[in-house]
Amino acid sequence: MDTVAVKKWGNSQGIRIPKTVLNQLDMHISDELEMSVVGNSIILKKAFQHKTFEERLAAYGGKISVCDFDWGEPVGKELL
Repeated sequence: MDTVAVKKWGNSQGIRIPKTVLNQLDMHISDELEMSVVGNSIILKKAFQHKTFEERLAAYGGKISVCDFDWGEPVGKELL
């Protein structure tokens, strides 16, 4: 467990997060964090970040395939 001290930072206070912790969480400068208080603990979580279209496309090898999907036979009042 790492121990950090609260320090003055301009008109606010701040803590420094050790590089080992940042590396474990794959965090980088300017990443946004969600902060909440639970009891007497401060919880920091890496904020969800939507991927760009280019990042999503890269995850599929740069190719998008369009294919038909079989939804099965109609079972109600579906329009054909």
